[in-house]
Amino acid sequence: MEHDKTLFFAGIDWGSSSHQVCVIDQDGFILGEKVFDHTGKGLCEMAEWILKTCGSATDNVAVSIEVNHGPVVESLLERGFCVHSVNPKQLDRFRDRFSPSGAKDDRRDAQVLAEALRTDSRHLRRVRPRDPDITVLRELLRTREELVAERIRMVNRMRQLLWSYYPQFNEIIGDAVRPWLIELWELAPTPAAARKIRRSRVRKLLKHHGIRRIDTEGVLKVLRSQEITLREETVRSRVAHIETIVERIKVADRQLSETENLIEDTIKIIASRENARRGKEAKPGDIEILRSIPGVGMIVLGALLGEAHELLCRRDYNSLRCFAGTAPVTKQSGKSKYVTRRRAASPRLMEAVYHLARVAVIHDPVSKSRYKSLRARGLSHARSLRTVGDRLLLVCCSLLEKGELFDKKFKKVPEAVAA
Repeated sequence: MEHDKTLFFAGIDWGSSSHQVCVIDQDGFILGEKVFDHTGKGLCEMAEWILKTCGSATDNVAVSIEVNHGPVVESLLERGFCVHSVNPKQLDRFRDRFSPSGAKDDRRDAQVLAEALRTDSRHLRRVRPRDPDITVLRELLRTREELVAERIRMVNRMRQLLWSYYPQFNEIIGDAVRPWLIELWELAPTPAAARKIRRSRVRKLLKHHGIRRIDTEGVLKVLRSQEITLREETVRSRVAHIETIVERIKVADRQLSETENLIEDTIKIIASRENARRGKEAKPGDIEILRSIPGVGMIVLGALLGEAHELLCRRDYNSLRCFAGTAPVTKQSGKSKYVTRRRAASPRLMEAVYHLARVAVIHDPVSKSRYKSLRARGLSHARSLRTVGDRLLLVCCSLLEKGELFDKKFKKVPEAVAA
């Protein structure tokens, strides 16, 4: 739908329990205002009311809202409305047109959203229905993110409790609590139990999990070192507390493994459907090309597809680097000019690009060389990785455009990032 042919504009100030709607025409005249409850019935009534107020089909109605996802947006897309999302910062600037004093209320915001769409639609992002598989992938990635965060919280609680009565066990843990460490703690939950444990059981545990960084004698030497003198009741209470945490860690590990398997299966489904659409075309598919790039593993690939699928399909490097936070922000006024890091970006995509660059620096000679040169100029580790990640995004878009796999022997650095 062309913006200049839109006849009616609706602004929705969404809320947790209700949504304020304002509908205007091409001249900015308010046709109607109404509040709808956030229920299935309320959202259905809202769509019908907008159409009734406009007296036109959905093709002639454009809707603006602050979010780009959620039940309100999805219900409108299902009805065929043209939906645009407005960044909260943009809305704050648009609001100044109507209220320089800073006054704010739901009715005003709904009107501002409608007016912004009427006058500045070319600056607003249109929300399009997502591919069902991409929607599933995004949700799985968010589930994994929650499980990882929950596991980290539980591990930190376990470390704190061990520190209070069994600090030598933390020396063995090191950087992360692996499954074998959970089993080791269950064998020797206290220093007293560590003195009674058989060497053969520890040796069997280490062999089963393939642990080589520490041997049986090293484990027992640490666990049987001088202990803190505490009352028996204190130790028992700490052990009982850790037992509950260990059970939750096991559940999180199991769910995390299942979620990662589902992520991998979903990516395979997306790849198979992509190959089916391509037919007998000789060029590799998008997912195959992305997988060939150093640093792109299952989680990074999932994040790229889930968060920036539309941009990758368009091969839109400029938008992609902005969305990933690798494009700097230049602020210039008069004689002053300075460049800062872009903060308005997708945090999940930013993290994915960070890990993409971090791994590529290890396995890709060009990325490694680029990273070293940036560090030699005095740039920080994170700043250098952002530049390396920016180059890799350009490589992604270039390879997708050409339909070619990443060539590790191709060592020419693109001029766009050579400076």
